[in-house]
Amino acid sequence: MSKEIFNPKRFNKSDNPDFDQVLEAHLSRRKMIKGGLGLGAMTMFGAFGLAGCNSSNSSTPIVDSGTPTPTPTTPSVPTASSARLGFNSIPGSKIDAVSVPEGYTAQVLAPWGQPIMSGGSEWKRDGSNNATDQANAMGMHHDGLHFFPLNDDGSDGLLCVNHEYIDQNALHPNGSDKDADGIRSSVDQVRKEINAHGVAVVRIQLIANEWKVVDNDPLNRRYTGATTMNISGPLANSDKLKTPFSPDGSQARGTLNNCGNGYTPWGTYLTCEENWPGYFINKGTTTAEQDRIGIETSSTTRYGWETVAGSPEERVDEFARFDVTPTGNSAMDDYRNEANGHGYIVEVDPYTANSRAVKRTALGRFRHEGCTFGKLTEGKPITFYSGHDSRFEYMYKFVSDALWDPADADAKNRMAMGDKYMDAGTLYVAKFDADGVGTWLPLTMTGSTKNGGTLADHFTSLAEIILNTAGAADLVGATPMDRPEWCAVDPFTGSVYLTLTNNTRRNAATGTNPANPRLNNKFGHIIRWDEGETHTTFSWDIFVFGSDAAGDAATNLSGLNEFNQFASPDGLAFDKRGIMWIQTDNGADEVQNYTNDQMLAVVPSMLTDTDGKQQTIDDANQGELRRFFVGPNGCEVTGFTITPDYTTMFVSIQHPGNWPYSDNAAQETPNGMTLRPRASLVAIRKADGGALGV
Repeated sequence: MSKEIFNPKRFNKSDNPDFDQVLEAHLSRRKMIKGGLGLGAMTMFGAFGLAGCNSSNSSTPIVDSGTPTPTPTTPSVPTASSARLGFNSIPGSKIDAVSVPEGYTAQVLAPWGQPIMSGGSEWKRDGSNNATDQANAMGMHHDGLHFFPLNDDGSDGLLCVNHEYIDQNALHPNGSDKDADGIRSSVDQVRKEINAHGVAVVRIQLIANEWKVVDNDPLNRRYTGATTMNISGPLANSDKLKTPFSPDGSQARGTLNNCGNGYTPWGTYLTCEENWPGYFINKGTTTAEQDRIGIETSSTTRYGWETVAGSPEERVDEFARFDVTPTGNSAMDDYRNEANGHGYIVEVDPYTANSRAVKRTALGRFRHEGCTFGKLTEGKPITFYSGHDSRFEYMYKFVSDALWDPADADAKNRMAMGDKYMDAGTLYVAKFDADGVGTWLPLTMTGSTKNGGTLADHFTSLAEIILNTAGAADLVGATPMDRPEWCAVDPFTGSVYLTLTNNTRRNAATGTNPANPRLNNKFGHIIRWDEGETHTTFSWDIFVFGSDAAGDAATNLSGLNEFNQFASPDGLAFDKRGIMWIQTDNGADEVQNYTNDQMLAVVPSMLTDTDGKQQTIDDANQGELRRFFVGPNGCEVTGFTITPDYTTMFVSIQHPGNWPYSDNAAQETPNGMTLRPRASLVAIRKADGGALGV
């Protein structure tokens, strides 16, 4: 979630022990164990039956396509990457341009407003493009993204790009038309804003060492805040999703606040609805799930779209639907259920023109930040991980009922594979314990609650549990975290990494827990875990703590210096070589005064002791964490994907202050020149065309 739209309100009112309390005890224990817990080959967990990532039963590593690599001819699969970072950490930067290591180039690609389909005009510097133009162009505030190749070397492919939210001042010539009470008057402005949200699918090609958008390609398309989408899983055809637009509860309109992302082993894109509750308002009596998730209850919604309801220009209640106040006798008389169609993982098939997106409700309903699948093993279920990005919220995983068949990676009906693996399974929420182990608590009707009994004592169906996922997690005793954001899975060890971006509301009253050990945690940290032999057990440690270089011993627990200090880790991804890329959404002045938001790299699996145990970042090895990229002033660096040959990396630059000046992303905006800022993709390459990062 961008800090530009972060809602600091705490919606979790449960008394579940916070992660900081767990982590404080865990850190005390770790001081007695040299080198930490050493995830991947830990002997201390033998009694719990947990399989270490470096154990002999490690499965074949996954690759970016999500399919297993061929069975090696050597006796065992590698449990550590052979990649070594081949660039020097770059200094911090505070300019209206990006910074990359020596020998690298950075190209601006597919900025907000660039047309990708016929039916709209070219982007206008004065912001005067209308709603139709925006419906056929790249949306605003690029975020999560993924590259889907169309040829073997990846010089031709499709980019799926999230568009999280909008900046009304940049989107319109003179900002928003809303008055002091938040009332809107321009229907075209509101439609333009709705169309600037969602997802873009755009074809790109590498021509003469530069990436080009393929105009009007048949596969180019937009999914916006108004696009009709199907509902699948436990909430499909539920009474709770019935509206005048979809009387049978089978469809929802639009996808909103698309922040983190993921992809599937069968070649589809996953976009995550994150900070969506602020788009809806209930001025009447709210439901338990609305209170828990944070639906607006007074004034207007975030952008006031509902205030143009009733306009003669309105079509099919396109604006009225954002007001979910019950006014009639049933759900067919108002839009009380409209918000229930939001808060999900949404699957898109990039390779099929005009395909309908599907909301996969079985993976839970909350403020999703990313969706990452775990290591694949033939004949075993697929696991998907997703965090709830709010203070004191939880980490979830979904385990499919269906068992993985590698042949499904090449299925021609990709959305049918989504039906197979994502519509039926078990949703779990994480509980972290102080001894470095944890439990995945099932969110099912028979799932045990912390005070005795089961969730069946509080819900009448699985659909009701999914609708109020966070409330169910409260009841079972999940561990409140410091804003769980993106997950990434090491392709060699199978260890899972999670960014916990920050939480400045931790104080003496709220306390800490082992997995979230610092009060006033404005720097954030990255936690990792290894799954156990059962779906309900795992072992964990903290890989790295964010800090400024001058932080004291209680803050700079990882010994960071000027060349790798960071705050608020957010975006997170592995490439299949085992390099982990960390992106930031800075929330600490100590780091922000030194550098803009950035991206760092490290190879976790090569950080081992003499016994082969994985280590955490500390004073002795912190030099292996290196700053690779810095964004322009005012931006968040987010979203990561890389071509199959590793020669191009794409990242998103969201809400820049006064950039880009030219197609060269590293060219600084001249002093005294004011630009209409444009969120954009940046294509990073080596000048010699070689593999990135090594």
